[in-house]
Amino acid sequence: MQNENLAAEHPSCIDTPDHLISAPRRKYPSKLFVETTTRCNLKCQMCVKHSGDSDIPEGDLTMETFKALEPALGQAEALILNGIGEPLMHPQLEEFIRRAKELMPANGWVGFQSNGLLLDEERALSLVEAGLDRICLSLDAICPDTFRKIREGGEVDDLEQAFSALKTARAENGDSPLKIGVEFVVMRDNLYQLPTVIRWAASRGASFAIVSHLLPYAQNHVSQVAYDSNSDESIVLFESWKNRAETEGIDMSDYFYVYFCKYVRTEEEQRMVDFVHEMMAEARSRDIFLHVQNLLKRDLSLAEEVNRVFAEARNVALETGIELKLPAVAPQSDRRCDFVEGGGAFISWDGSVHPCYFLWHKFACYFSGRKKFIIPKVYGNLSDRGIREIWNDQGFRSFRDEVMLHEYPFCSNCNLIPCEYIYTEEFEQDCYTNTVPCGDCFWCMGLFQCLQ
Repeated sequence: MQNENLAAEHPSCIDTPDHLISAPRRKYPSKLFVETTTRCNLKCQMCVKHSGDSDIPEGDLTMETFKALEPALGQAEALILNGIGEPLMHPQLEEFIRRAKELMPANGWVGFQSNGLLLDEERALSLVEAGLDRICLSLDAICPDTFRKIREGGEVDDLEQAFSALKTARAENGDSPLKIGVEFVVMRDNLYQLPTVIRWAASRGASFAIVSHLLPYAQNHVSQVAYDSNSDESIVLFESWKNRAETEGIDMSDYFYVYFCKYVRTEEEQRMVDFVHEMMAEARSRDIFLHVQNLLKRDLSLAEEVNRVFAEARNVALETGIELKLPAVAPQSDRRCDFVEGGGAFISWDGSVHPCYFLWHKFACYFSGRKKFIIPKVYGNLSDRGIREIWNDQGFRSFRDEVMLHEYPFCSNCNLIPCEYIYTEEFEQDCYTNTVPCGDCFWCMGLFQCLQ
């Protein structure tokens, strides 16, 4: 009966082979992000669990809930076994891996991210024998003091032990496909260490590195953000007008004071105001969101330093042969959603099914200096319905279709922020009437990355 209903509503789901259908429209999700636990053995100061606005209860994924995903595993390209907590704290982690490898296609892979503290030789061997394909260790510094400050309760030596244990386990299983990688979260305090961390990790067996910017969950962490808040297109446009202003002898720095506070302006002041308005008119004609105040206050030295360090990191990656994935330096105007476009489904430890990383948990964060509330989007629970039924739910499909259109505003660069659409506690729609909150999504803008 379920197949008949699906065929009636979405004939392509039944009649067309999955590999010929785009991932968001297949019968089953192509990637499963499964939260094995929300418990953790660290208390990192910048973790969402320790922010005052998060609502993340502690719990572990049950085998019963995992087995409810088995119909999807036969079609899955990837299974990523982590969410908010530390996967190694789940006593059945290897059972999940082993069962998934039995069911997944030959080219499907299983992996997870970890702080690595619980990885001794015995546990590493257990993971490799279960069939683990990828593991990504959190490594935000190799300076002991910086590492302790970021990963409260951890030591660099713990990562040294984890790498050694994984290399030994892989060597004892010659046919193991295990790839070892690191994740580095960029902050102002640790930015300079990125090239050294990549070299250090490569020398200890890492073959890939994922770099992500920091998402501040508390006001006092905003000062650690290392990315530009202005979009790449707005920066290019503004810099061209800034160069022209210098050539014409125009100083735009006092624009807001002159425009809003001076009713009687000098000829030179009026010339400056007209110049800025002409710049803004060009931005509107090209559909570029231009936050003039942020652009005038832009920290050029920070942008230059991030670009310099990223360039050095690329050179180190080329030299050491490590696969490096860097985030954007500024929000990207050409946005995409790797989660939705890749056919991802996100499953909480309690069986709830979500559409993306951004809408997986309840929390508050800060972007462009303003507090933003995130309410999770849930399309069903595995205790009530099967994964295929939830995945093909009309509401879930409509969400993915709307995301794929990419027709949403660039909220962080809008002169009207904070607006009642985006910065309310309950998001309903944006100013374009979209019901998906992608106009202010950090992953969509290329700033945040994870194992996927």
